[in-house]
Amino acid sequence: MTTGLGILVVVLIAATAFGLYRRFTDGHIKGVDPVSDAPTHDGEVLSAADIGEPLGERATLVQFSTAFCQPCRAARRTLGEVTGMVEGVTHVEIDAESHLDLVRRLDVMRTPTIVVLDSTGRIRRRAVGAPRTADVVAALGDVID
Repeated sequence: MTTGLGILVVVLIAATAFGLYRRFTDGHIKGVDPVSDAPTHDGEVLSAADIGEPLGERATLVQFSTAFCQPCRAARRTLGEVTGMVEGVTHVEIDAESHLDLVRRLDVMRTPTIVVLDSTGRIRRRAVGAPRTADVVAALGDVID
């Protein structure tokens, strides 16, 4: 009896810790670390042919989504609001299931994944999960020249 209770307590603690970790990290936009030797796709260049639509004049917000992804809907609304507020920024939503080559190339592990491109198509920021509007605007402020 006490073994079962102990296992239950351990599982609850582990689930709570994982939930807090995900809540803390989801949607946070990470920048480029030019000094790091870790493999990264930050700095890689995506073209209009890669994403299927023209790049924005100042920046492009690329969102990888799937059909049944609930956080993708929230991310779509947030990115749509930001593109309405910031001139020269476009939002491109890519169906991850239909573009597996690009998903593999950029190591997209879950949706939504948002990639912020500068005006040349260079990846400058990346977020996994639905970001907050303020975080997206701040990331664009760093990216837009």
